[in-house]
Amino acid sequence: MRWHKDKRVDTEDVLRHPADVAGWKHFDKEFPQFASKPRNVRLGLASDGFNPFGNMSTAYSMWPVVLIPYNLPPWKCMKESNFFMSLLVPGPKSPGKELDVYLQPLIDELKELWNNGVRTFDCTDEEYFRLHACLLWTINDFPAYGDLSG
Repeated sequence: MRWHKDKRVDTEDVLRHPADVAGWKHFDKEFPQFASKPRNVRLGLASDGFNPFGNMSTAYSMWPVVLIPYNLPPWKCMKESNFFMSLLVPGPKSPGKELDVYLQPLIDELKELWNNGVRTFDCTDEEYFRLHACLLWTINDFPAYGDLSG
């Protein structure tokens, strides 16, 4: 989980990892206390609804909400096996603006991870530490953006 800090090669004008983008660097400047601890987890949230039956004449919707850990190397951070399925909203139609009701427990947990962190064991260093996490950005199309933004 420390690859972005310990092993990443920082090359000017080359984007190989989310740590290379301006948003990550700006976040580091705004929150230096968080950035100074490479074991803190940076997350992205991806969401979009789909019809699981592939038949548009059948009215049904699934709305997954996935967290993506960006501390991993680029060949691992975008692999489905490393995603966290945090929420799945089924129903006859898209949850629309009511999605925030389903998201509230996740938001509460993310706030807890940001503010207080959680005591965690680092097996590499063989020590306990307080892990904090932040949500850097969301990944979605414009209709989902409208639903996620309220």
